[in-house]
Amino acid sequence: MASPFPGMDPYLEDPMRWPDVHQSLITYIRDALQPQIRPRYLARMGERVYVTAPPQTLVPDVLLVRRRMRETLAPYTVPTRATLPIVVTVPTIEQREPFIEIVHAGNQEVVTVIEVLSPANKSAGAGRAQYREKQQQILASGVNLVEIDLLASGQPIVALPTEALTTLPPHRYLVCVHRATNHYRFEMYPIALPHPLPPVRVPLREPDADVVFDLQEIFSHCYANGGYASLIDYRRPPRAPLSAQEAAWVKRFVTSKLTRRRVPSRKRKGGENSKT
Repeated sequence: MASPFPGMDPYLEDPMRWPDVHQSLITYIRDALQPQIRPRYLARMGERVYVTAPPQTLVPDVLLVRRRMRETLAPYTVPTRATLPIVVTVPTIEQREPFIEIVHAGNQEVVTVIEVLSPANKSAGAGRAQYREKQQQILASGVNLVEIDLLASGQPIVALPTEALTTLPPHRYLVCVHRATNHYRFEMYPIALPHPLPPVRVPLREPDADVVFDLQEIFSHCYANGGYASLIDYRRPPRAPLSAQEAAWVKRFVTSKLTRRRVPSRKRKGGENSKT
């Protein structure tokens, strides 16, 4: 089933659902590019791994609790000052972030990197620090960079300087393309919530022409194959942050969609071939 939204579905920004969406986007973008760039180039998936402590909003799968052997006080008894603490160990979480590299088939040199941003990239911590370090390395090299941000929460981290972001039209999502041949030029795709996702031009090595993938088509493929229509309760508001204007639009849009689904198709009495 297709997504009810004309573009990105804000319900899929939920941190519990995003990892599956993220993996699917990377896979389908790779698949869409591969026949366009071969045999001169190859698109391959890479993975970035880092370890971090879980955020306060997440509950880890396991908590390791160790009691001291002599700490056997019965309930409701008055503890003495000699009572030892309970030791609680919160396990770290291994984060994995896939990305795409387009490499030259001849010498295996990386030509273009495509990133789909994750919540960890946009919030303080190891994920943001590691992403920023890689981003700066790419910008200083001869490699093109394509960044896709379909998450409204968190702090901006695309390569375009923060002060320049304020010059863009109002938007919720953003695609940023930086060509290695022009360090000070950025191709930006600002996307408002009600709008479809754009076709994105991916630079290769000059003088080879750009290739294009349709981000909306890829997202629709992710939605249908992910079975999200069966998992999401659109009667409730999304967990993703919305501006007042966005919240009003989502409420009107979802209500309209749900109403249409409840209206039964009208049939003539006695069947379509009956005459009055």
